[in-house]
Amino acid sequence: CFLVNILTRMGVSEGFWHHEFWLPPGATWEDLKESADIHYPQPQELLLCIPGALLLIFVRYLFERTVALPLGRGLGVSDKRRPKVQTNATLEGFYVLLGRTPKEEDLISLAKQSDLPVKKVEFWFRHRRAQDRPRLIKKFCEASWRFTFYFTSFFSGLALLYDKPWFWDHTVCWLKFPQQPLPPALGWFYLLQLSFYCSLMATLPFDVKRKDFKEQIIHHISTITLISVSYCANMIRFGMMVMLVHDSSDYILELAKMLHYLKWQRICEAVFITFAVVFIVSRLVLFPLSVYYYFVTKLPLFPISCLINAFLVVLQLLHIFWSYLIIQMIFNVILRGAKRQDARSDTEESDRSEAEDPAKTQ
Repeated sequence: CFLVNILTRMGVSEGFWHHEFWLPPGATWEDLKESADIHYPQPQELLLCIPGALLLIFVRYLFERTVALPLGRGLGVSDKRRPKVQTNATLEGFYVLLGRTPKEEDLISLAKQSDLPVKKVEFWFRHRRAQDRPRLIKKFCEASWRFTFYFTSFFSGLALLYDKPWFWDHTVCWLKFPQQPLPPALGWFYLLQLSFYCSLMATLPFDVKRKDFKEQIIHHISTITLISVSYCANMIRFGMMVMLVHDSSDYILELAKMLHYLKWQRICEAVFITFAVVFIVSRLVLFPLSVYYYFVTKLPLFPISCLINAFLVVLQLLHIFWSYLIIQMIFNVILRGAKRQDARSDTEESDRSEAEDPAKTQ
């Protein structure tokens, strides 16, 4: 509130919230004036995502430890035994400060400093990296949490929209826009989604790092921006359909990951193929040809619509990128019977047992 007051005195807030920037031509904020029976989205309500994100992080912590962890262990998720390296201050200092994978000249130098054979220094770094790799049970817990949220979100959103005429006829989505009252249930659902993606951004540095880490950051920033901006501009109907299209495949992917960690490969492959079909159909067919098409054809151009359009294009490029990885995985892993590894899997290396080392780690 203090910041808002300062911005208002400076004239920044008034200019930022000018109706010509946020609303289509001919519409003003007076058109969205609330009454006792009619509620419209209010920008200050977005602040609820902060306690919402903190609450979701707490709920996730409890869920992973009281539900996902016992479930994973009960179903047989176990980590391979990893060799422990002997304490070596020289090698540990290089590992922490200069890098986890030293070059050949670095290995030679470290071998001289430690009075060890180069081969044993190389083995030390290999096993040291193995110690830092995330445990299988940790990955199972994270996938379980995301599966639970996406599954609940998708079917809750479907239940909320099933009886809405604009859900079945997307031309109705923009009828009388922006004078579209906000039902309380849709408002809370919208803020829950925003809180969830804010919580993902907050925990991203602590979660299992995946190959598409940079793409994940771009995706989360784009999603948070789209949800926030569309809420302020009262594009709730459009935003709900976009979120539903995305949630339709996410929970299937997380289920496939859980099955993979359980080593139920046959079922995992069947679920992954289902995910691939749903993902490609929902994001490369339904989203651009239905949801996005009516956005660009039914809505006149104004600054916020252009901004939203730019972020939607970013999301669609990510959809194409991930579709390529999914198709590549199906072709290489399932059809060719190659080594099973998720195309969006963790950055970790494959586990190597102590038996592969001709010499013991010093």
